Amino acid sequence: MLLQAKVTGFSDFQLARLIFKGDVSEDMHVVREHRKKRNIIPYVKQIDTLAAEYPAQTNYLYLTYSGNEHDISFFNDKKSVIVLGSGAYRIGSSVEFDWCSVNALNTVNDEGYRSIMINYNPETVSTDYDVCDRLYFDELSYERVMDIHDLENPKGVIVSVGGQIPNNLAMRLHNSKVNVLGTSPISIDNAENRHKFSMLLDKLGIDQPRWKELTSLDEIYGFSEEVGFPLLVRPSYVLSGAAMNVVSNKEELEHFLTLAANVSKQYPVVVSEFIEQAKEIEIDAVAKNGELFSYAISEHVEFAGVHSGDATMVFPPQKIYFETVRRIKKIARQLSEALEISGPFNMQFLAKDNDIKVIECNLRASRSMPFVSKVLKSNLIDQATRIMLNVPVEKPNKSIFEIDHIGCKAPQFSFSRLKKADPVLGVDMSSTGEVGCIGDTYYEAILKAMLSVGYRIPKKNILLSTGPMRSKVEMVNSARMLIEKGYNLFATHGTHEFLKLNGIESIDLAWPDEDKKPNVLDHLSSGQIDLVINIPKNLSSHELSNDYTIRRSAVDLNIPLITNARLASAFIYAICKIEPDDISIKSWSEYK
Repeated sequence: MLLQAKVTGFSDFQLARLIFKGDVSEDMHVVREHRKKRNIIPYVKQIDTLAAEYPAQTNYLYLTYSGNEHDISFFNDKKSVIVLGSGAYRIGSSVEFDWCSVNALNTVNDEGYRSIMINYNPETVSTDYDVCDRLYFDELSYERVMDIHDLENPKGVIVSVGGQIPNNLAMRLHNSKVNVLGTSPISIDNAENRHKFSMLLDKLGIDQPRWKELTSLDEIYGFSEEVGFPLLVRPSYVLSGAAMNVVSNKEELEHFLTLAANVSKQYPVVVSEFIEQAKEIEIDAVAKNGELFSYAISEHVEFAGVHSGDATMVFPPQKIYFETVRRIKKIARQLSEALEISGPFNMQFLAKDNDIKVIECNLRASRSMPFVSKVLKSNLIDQATRIMLNVPVEKPNKSIFEIDHIGCKAPQFSFSRLKKADPVLGVDMSSTGEVGCIGDTYYEAILKAMLSVGYRIPKKNILLSTGPMRSKVEMVNSARMLIEKGYNLFATHGTHEFLKLNGIESIDLAWPDEDKKPNVLDHLSSGQIDLVINIPKNLSSHELSNDYTIRRSAVDLNIPLITNARLASAFIYAICKIEPDDISIKSWSEYK
């Protein structure tokens, strides 16, 4: 009966849940050990890639309980290394982690080990027949990884190059006596667990935004009074499907909590201090036995509050203090030592007035690691893999201060395919791709990247709806540059009045819900606007409705849209300073 259940497709986890009443994560081990004693194990079969016309010798493999013998033999010589891939492409995990997986496999091969990849996504390069010695087209679950590990008996398993899915398996593999190569899973857990990581930061004297995990509405309101608004709120479960939200007043907080399930000990809410107008800075790094080995520091164009996967990233950083760089390196060194890191890691920081706070630390490759590796021309994943394999590795001699070019990574969105979705950036990731470009100057790199993701240099008319006062102030110089460049500015009423106060000419357009002419929607639908800059103001129903209508209309009519003031300023500076004919077209090898 157990064999029949496995043939039918029931996992150990599902069987444990059906049979036992205790802790499923413990009971599944009982099921696993019982079936192994009964010799109920999966068999490895080759995928027939030759349609049964010739004997298939490809390394495409899968596991099945319907067989009675293996199609391959196993060496049991500890000369193989398993690399866990990234799984399905989705928002938050895409080709960046596949690049990391492939580079790890290449290094494993170069060092004379047999490379074994576990991944189930045929879109990836890591699942190509000529990339690894053995490819298991199978799920990245604990049960399946353990089945393959037991059969292959490898030197070890690399979990840190495939993103969050393999990283989540680290502790369970460690508890099953699997040799996880590189950073210890205990350290990975100390960084992943919010409470443990926060205690570590406090112990090291490293600053972090204030936060609490709260289990009642009274506690949430009490913390909001203590810290003040805005706040970042992350419920354990939200009916609307959103994971995080920034709230700027008590009304917004109440509105957001009504969307959440009952706040309780079972469903706590994490409430964090949200620091406005702070720069977000990242460090992608490799450490060896707790010592910082190589690093790359990059900055986001947008202020903190935009998910790192949706932010426009610049490397090397161009607009941060040298002291900030020095302090970030110091914190990275402290955490490398405290967590005894051996391999890749990524940290995110908030910086305001040279005050540095740590947001998070991931002891794995990040989605920006391929980008900084290519700009720096130093392969961080190759270095990390050699360190994890405990083989000699040469320390890079090039630092971020010796690079004569600048890289810019811009996100690609698919809002046009998502009917009625609001195309605005926030703390949840929305982008479905990205483009990395290299330029000789900051603005050339930004212009190349933004043109590459679908923006166009506007011909004549630009619509401004610049939202809150700080965004209006930030856009003043940009608006002046556009006028000097010969552009016509159209603006919603509040922005028009502010521009007028600052001596900048614009044409006042009525809101979409106003029965007045000239109207924003008329100008958009008639093709008179070449670029829309719409900065969200607040969550009042009037602002929400009108701003959403403008943004959604721009997307539906294929008009370039920017919803962030800092990104808008950078793009405007770029189009005003650089003529299209002056953009240099060079191959990657030409940048030294």
